[in-house]
Amino acid sequence: MTTPDDGAPFLDEEMHRFLGQFQATTRPLEELQESLGAVRGRGAAAHGQVEAEVLASGALGGLRIDPRAMRLGADALAEAVLTAASNAAADLTTQLTAMMTDGLNPFADEVRRSSQKW
Repeated sequence: MTTPDDGAPFLDEEMHRFLGQFQATTRPLEELQESLGAVRGRGAAAHGQVEAEVLASGALGGLRIDPRAMRLGADALAEAVLTAASNAAADLTTQLTAMMTDGLNPFADEVRRSSQKW
């Protein structure tokens, strides 16, 4: 008759090995997630007189208006702010796309290798 402890050391070793592999696999993803949160997009308009910064969340994180930009007039200044923010969002998208591509390529390669085995 077997006891409940039979085979338990093997299962514990296998579980620890599996968890170690899982943590080793997921750590780069966690690091990527942390990096993505720190990205800032930057954009400018009106010959650099208006600069905007967009956070990874998509929120406007900063806006700098050179005093000379006040000469543009209200409508032109508003348009410059929107253009700078749009340029910053585009910059953010470019950076995030590059980071995601670089960060996920090793996993895509692994999936490709695994699927070829089938």
